[in-house]
Amino acid sequence: MHNEAWTVPGAPVEGYLWRAASPKAALLLSHGFGEYAGRYVERYHRLIPTLADAGISVYAYDQRGHGKSPGRQAVSDLNVLVEDHLKARESLRAQHLPVFALGHSMGGLVTAASAARDPRGLSGVILSSPALLVGEKEPAWLKRLAPVIARIAPGLKTSDLGTGGLSRLPDEVAAYEADPVMYHGNVPALTGATMLGLSGRLWPEYARWTLPTLTLHGTADRITDPRGSQRFHDAIASTDRTLHTVEGGYHELLNDEPREEVRQVILDWLRARTG
Repeated sequence: MHNEAWTVPGAPVEGYLWRAASPKAALLLSHGFGEYAGRYVERYHRLIPTLADAGISVYAYDQRGHGKSPGRQAVSDLNVLVEDHLKARESLRAQHLPVFALGHSMGGLVTAASAARDPRGLSGVILSSPALLVGEKEPAWLKRLAPVIARIAPGLKTSDLGTGGLSRLPDEVAAYEADPVMYHGNVPALTGATMLGLSGRLWPEYARWTLPTLTLHGTADRITDPRGSQRFHDAIASTDRTLHTVEGGYHELLNDEPREEVRQVILDWLRARTG
C-alpha cells in the first residue's frame, strides 16, 4: 500500500501517512519496542490498509532509535518519545477530522502518557497490549538502581523479552525473527528504566482520564502485564471505556489466533465513534 511522507514538526523522526480515499477520521499509530510503523501494513492482520479502507487515514512514524528514524537502535528515553507524540498530535489538530490515537505495547505507554498529559484534540484512544504495569515483580533495590544504570550505561542490555510470547502462530514468530528492520536483542537500560519510571508516575493521572477508550489485552501475554490493562480500565474516569480481554491471547493479538476478532473489535469501536 502506498504511503506519503509525513513530517512531525520539531521531532527528528521518519513519518508516514496512509491516506483514506474519503477520510472521516485520522488515527495516529504508535508502534511497540523494537519494531517500526511499516510493520502494520502487511503484519498485524493488515491493520493500516484495513483502517484506510474503512475511511480512516493513518499517520505514524518510526520512534527514535527504531526503523528509519535516527538514534542508537532501540536505546530510547520514553519521556522524549512522549514529547514526540505530543508534537505529532499537535500537528494533526490542524486538520478538521476527528483524531484517534492507537498505541501497541511500548507505544501504548507512550500514547497513554501523551493523552494523560494533554487530552485536547483527541476523540478517543485505543491501547493494544499496553506496557502500563512495568517491573511489578522486580525487587525494590533494582528499581532504585535502574535510573543510575541508565545514565551510566544507557545501551547496557537488560531484560530478554524473547519471541515465544509474541504469537501462537509459528509463521508470525518466524516473520518477526527474519525481519531485518526489527531490533533483535535485549532491552537497553535507558529504555527499560524510563519505561519503568514513566509507567509508575502515570497511575495518579488516570483518575482524570475522560477520553473514550478501548483497551485490548490477551490473558496469556508474558511480554506486557495484562493486569496493567485491567487496573488502568478500573482507574480511568471515562464513562466510555471498554476492556476487551482475549482468553489465552499472546502479546501481538493482531498477529495471533484471534486476529480477525480483534481487528473487528477495533473497527467496530472506531465506526461507532466516527459516524
